Amino acid sequence: MEQLPLRDLHLPEPVSWWPPAIGWWLLPLALLGTAALAAWLIRRARRMTPVSLAIRELEDLRADTALGPNEKLRRLSILLRRVALTLFPRQEIAGLAGDDWLRWLDETLGQPRFSQGPGRLLAEAPYRPTVPAANLDELLTLSRDWLKVLSKTRAGRRVQPPEE
Repeated sequence: MEQLPLRDLHLPEPVSWWPPAIGWWLLPLALLGTAALAAWLIRRARRMTPVSLAIRELEDLRADTALGPNEKLRRLSILLRRVALTLFPRQEIAGLAGDDWLRWLDETLGQPRFSQGPGRLLAEAPYRPTVPAANLDELLTLSRDWLKVLSKTRAGRRVQPPEE
């Protein structure tokens, strides 16, 4: 028997690292996309403070022509109370009514425009049969000013769930 000329086993060349598989190309893109989405969501969440949402709701209330002045005033009063209860301790706000409520609004505004200006309408409206539209426009403007002042305070910028 004749010997066959056999050669030793030849191993294939090691797998090269270049070019990488498509998954390695997509991974950095996915990471960049995720980081960009996270940054956008964080910025959006910071912009959506209770005060900015209240300003948006106030503008919707001002633009709503289907509501009468008395209903607008009722909703405005609820909006101001809701914002105050969201940003400040419930014990400080919940019991305020009438002139005490107006004085508290003046303190946060820094001017006596609620207790001595168009803000008086908040305390007097339940006793009036109708609310003049001109006075309501002044009150809506005053409320917007109050919300803008709140947005510059530390309490207005924090986002927190309301206390139960």
